Amino acid sequence: MVFDAYGRMIYANQRARRVVDSLGEATFLRGGALRERLVALGGRARSLKQGSAELGEAIFLADGDHAKTLAERERLAILDTLEQTHGKLAETARRLGISRTTLWRRLRAYGLRPDARGSHGPTARV
Repeated sequence: MVFDAYGRMIYANQRARRVVDSLGEATFLRGGALRERLVALGGRARSLKQGSAELGEAIFLADGDHAKTLAERERLAILDTLEQTHGKLAETARRLGISRTTLWRRLRAYGLRPDARGSHGPTARV
C-alpha cells in the first residue's frame, strides 16, 4: 500500500485491498488508524522520498501464514505447474518461463524426480 504525505491511501494492490476489506468498517480506518492497524498486523513501513522531499510512505504487508522463503515458493510453483501439466516437463518449463535444463536443475536441487511415466510421484512432495 502507498500513502501520500498526508496519510491518505493512494494505491493498494489486490492483496492489500483484501486485507483492508477484512479489517471491517472503512470509515473507522481512515488516515493514521489504517496505517497503524497495518503495522500492527506485521506490515513494514518505509518512507518514500525524492531527494529531501517526503512523498509519503509505503507499507509492505506480510504474507501471513503463507510466508515462505523464495526457494520454498519456487519449489511449490514447480510442483503446482507439474501437477497442472500432468508431469509434462517441456510444458512445465514453458509455463514457468524457464528452459527445460533450468527446470531439471531445479528439480535436482529440490530433491524432486519425475518418475519414468513423465509425471511426478507422491515422493516428489517430500
